[in-house]
Amino acid sequence: MSSKPLSFPIPFEVQAPTCPVITDNSVLDAIGNTPLIRIHNLGKEFKNVDIYAKAEWKNAGGSVKSRPALKMIEDGEKSGKLTKDKIILDSTSGNTGISYALIGKVKGYKVKLVMPSNVCNERKGLMADFYGADIVTSSPFEGSDGAILLARDIYEQDPDKYFMPDQYNNDSNWQAHYETTAKEIWKQTNNRVTHFLAGIGTGGTIMGTSRGLRSFNPDIQCYAVEPAESLHGLEGLKHMETSIVPGIYKEEELTGKISVPTEESYDMVETLEKQEGILVGHSSAAAMLGALKLAAKIEEGVIVTVFPDSCERCYVNFGQFKKYYESQPDNKRPKID
Repeated sequence: MSSKPLSFPIPFEVQAPTCPVITDNSVLDAIGNTPLIRIHNLGKEFKNVDIYAKAEWKNAGGSVKSRPALKMIEDGEKSGKLTKDKIILDSTSGNTGISYALIGKVKGYKVKLVMPSNVCNERKGLMADFYGADIVTSSPFEGSDGAILLARDIYEQDPDKYFMPDQYNNDSNWQAHYETTAKEIWKQTNNRVTHFLAGIGTGGTIMGTSRGLRSFNPDIQCYAVEPAESLHGLEGLKHMETSIVPGIYKEEELTGKISVPTEESYDMVETLEKQEGILVGHSSAAAMLGALKLAAKIEEGVIVTVFPDSCERCYVNFGQFKKYYESQPDNKRPKID
């Protein structure tokens, strides 16, 4: 891929927000209705294919996870399972935890987060700590599965003390995308979207958005993006064959899966920066790589994917993640799905 300088200005809608300091209810109004940005340079060789991405870092909380986090918490309140005397507890690879912590701060709840110890501190752990969450770390070599199991152990020791949304098995997770993300994409593409793809973490984004889009047009093709390797370096994504499969993930409903190698996704972080002026992390880069693989297989269409977050204040910025990986002895990577 070419690395020629940008030929257009970097638009405001792709610039990353800072960590919100104001924590009153107005912050929650900034969840949803994110921009849909067109990919200008990458994929230009596919003449009859347009590629777009949802800029989900524009949500309050900085990621796509603010959508399901808000719905899971508010549905918990409506059901009576979440009351002011309970602590919100869940496992996270980072982004959902930030959203829980922010929303908990606004609504007056204590929050306890269980996450792998290798989650990027600058952008995730410390941001959650900024909002007053209690952070418990699990083994970096067990990935998100280790955090899930530890969170379950903590909950089972004192179930009356906690409200556990359980994002991997909570229908409110995918319903948030059915009710918001899908409707936004349909409207923003003027009903033109033909293909949708998103990375698999909890499965909420791909399942909810796919179901929502197909409620408008059942012919829309939907693909999940997953790491090609079982031991990979794509934080927030799951390699399903070797992971605890989320209860809300129903692969049989999808058109198919697209596998993306870790190294190519690392390279795509840098390529997106140089070619599109977009600073994203490797889960977003993996989605972009998946979109290009899909574009190469179809004759025409409008592809929409989701960029879950930006790479603000993290070592994936400006291609540094690849350099970090290459500097490690034997290039050993912990499992961080």
